[in-house]
Amino acid sequence: MNGLPILSLVTFLPLAGAVLILGFRMVSGVRFSDSASKPIALVFSLASFVVSLMALAQFDATQTGFQFVENVPWYGGTSYKLGVDGMAILLIVLTTFLTPLCVVWSFKSIEARLAEYMIAFLVLETLMIGVFCALDLMLFYVFFEGGLIPMFLIIGVWGGKNRLYAAFKFFLYTLLGSLLLLAALIYISTVVGSTDVEVLQAYPFAPDVQTWLWLAFFASFAVKLPMWPVHTWLPDAHVEAPTAGSVILAGVLLKMGGYGFLRFSLPMFPDASLVFQPLMFALSVVAIVYASLVAFRQTDIKKLIAYSSVAHMGFVTLGIFAFNETAIQGAIFQMLSHGIVSGALFFCVGVIYDRMHTREIAFYGGLVHRMPVYAALFMLFSMANVGLPGTSGFVGEILTMVGGFQASTWAAAGAALGVILSAVYMLTLYRRTIFGEMTNEKLFDIKDVTVTEFVILGLLAFGALALGILPSLVFDFTEGSTSAILRSIGK
Repeated sequence: MNGLPILSLVTFLPLAGAVLILGFRMVSGVRFSDSASKPIALVFSLASFVVSLMALAQFDATQTGFQFVENVPWYGGTSYKLGVDGMAILLIVLTTFLTPLCVVWSFKSIEARLAEYMIAFLVLETLMIGVFCALDLMLFYVFFEGGLIPMFLIIGVWGGKNRLYAAFKFFLYTLLGSLLLLAALIYISTVVGSTDVEVLQAYPFAPDVQTWLWLAFFASFAVKLPMWPVHTWLPDAHVEAPTAGSVILAGVLLKMGGYGFLRFSLPMFPDASLVFQPLMFALSVVAIVYASLVAFRQTDIKKLIAYSSVAHMGFVTLGIFAFNETAIQGAIFQMLSHGIVSGALFFCVGVIYDRMHTREIAFYGGLVHRMPVYAALFMLFSMANVGLPGTSGFVGEILTMVGGFQASTWAAAGAALGVILSAVYMLTLYRRTIFGEMTNEKLFDIKDVTVTEFVILGLLAFGALALGILPSLVFDFTEGSTSAILRSIGK
């Protein structure tokens, strides 16, 4: 791969697949293009995954700077500049890993307008990867905002009965926050004369300017994460989105907020980040405790897991703003772990929804009698979501709490309460759906997981266990990124 623009390749391979499907759609009509879209989407998403693994294999974890840098002048002081550090390369691999699984899952769950669905999904993958590659602030904004469009279509066209409400709510919340980011971008470009991320990270913004710029960036990243109280779009979006859409939404899109804080807010506005540390701790603890309590009262399985995501993202922001190596390493690990575990939980919901067409907890009960393999896999992911030692969920949560304790004892105590509450709502969910007697006659003929479902969930189970047993698989790559972030804020 030497000499090849490997980041451009991994970014735009899915887009090439989308263009090819569109070509079939225009030439051959709906029926043929729907059938042809399946192998095309799978091949191009797998190709992107393979190239991302090649980039990971070539990545030098001993270096702290950006690698595989591509830089081509664009316009008006901006440039097409790509590059990755240890944090970004792992988020790219997570994205390219989840996307083929979502594509395969959609073969059976999406029936109408499959070609258009695959086009939207592949375009979304390109935009998500671009967010983690971009080293120019304007380019980042293009990728960051562009991802709204395909996800809006995925929810609004292929979602549930209230899909339009959920899609517009998702779009308007995230767009409104990002308008302030755009205003800050224009100001930065005018004052600094560059949108190069490496230049901006070294630029000495005045403390009062940092405050306003930090708030503008915060408005966008807080909504995307999402943080309390701007989280209300997420449960609606999850409930209405198709299964694969929920997986990508929880697995990748939510991580863009945490990535934005680590890539931009802390290095570019270190003084303001220190000033707002108490606020971020307070919002993080409220998110963890409040979302956990709300999750416990849900009757819809998907909405319960959606509120669980809000709580787990609270651990991420707690770790980021603790400003020490342990906590930031834990926050990055938590993002990767949550991408695997939450994605798997939404797949688990999809398994029973595809059979029974309901997500109401009260409808189920006693599934272990008819679906023992499903019950075992669901138990593993539920335990990982709770933070059972030996799973990836434990590593991220314990590190963020240990690092958070060094910065604030009360914030760490609030996070610890959230861990207890997460066990309450996840174990209650598991008991109600899996254990007990099967009294609903409609469940008597329910089938256990298919081969395809088992392979998808098995791969995610392997990921959750591998990261839980060998967390160095992540830390070896993220150590350099964490050190660079801490140096930028003088820690």
